[in-house]
Amino acid sequence: MIQDILAAVPWGFFLAFVIGPVFFILLETSVVKGFRAAVIFDLGVVLADVIFIVIAYFSSYRLIESIKDDPALFIFGGLVMLTYGIISFIKNKKAKKNIDLEDPKELAKKNYFSLFVKGFFLNFINVGVLGFWLAVIITFGPQLEMKPSRIFTFFSTIIITYFVTDIFKILLAKQVRSYLNQKNILLIKKGISVILIISGIFLLSQGWFPKERQIMDKALDTLEHQQH
Repeated sequence: MIQDILAAVPWGFFLAFVIGPVFFILLETSVVKGFRAAVIFDLGVVLADVIFIVIAYFSSYRLIESIKDDPALFIFGGLVMLTYGIISFIKNKKAKKNIDLEDPKELAKKNYFSLFVKGFFLNFINVGVLGFWLAVIITFGPQLEMKPSRIFTFFSTIIITYFVTDIFKILLAKQVRSYLNQKNILLIKKGISVILIISGIFLLSQGWFPKERQIMDKALDTLEHQQH
């Protein structure tokens, strides 16, 4: 059991520092809306990961392989993320200058719920996350002898390590709240919108040019085997 936990901890750290839209939005939420709001957002992200892990575990290898490489899923996820980024950018561009930091204690419950859904949704529409968890299960499943208890321990440790590391990231990001003014808040929001737009375009490109994506994947696999 201890060996499984030690093997899982580095993966939790790795996930916490993967640079992507969720990474930046988590930091933005902490800076702009506070600790509690960022934790709620992160719980939504974690729920999406848990669902992906369950899907990857209980589904057959061939089924997941066909799903994760379906161009339609990349196009759908890319369009949703691109649209969300554009709408956010336009909204922030038109925002009034009297924007201020929000007190997390004064946020309504419906705002917490929307943050939770936002975290879940942004992670869930990224089909690459499903592919990642599939790869982890394929790699470590045989080493764990496909025993449910060991697999549960392994993936629970990854998620817990990931979430705890995110807590520290949230606390660090919160420290810069005192240095922010209204102009900087708008710049942060616009920057996050641009990241979402770029991420959406990247997902779309993977759906529009599946052959090029497969060639790239094969090249990376070949390079990895050569290094080993």
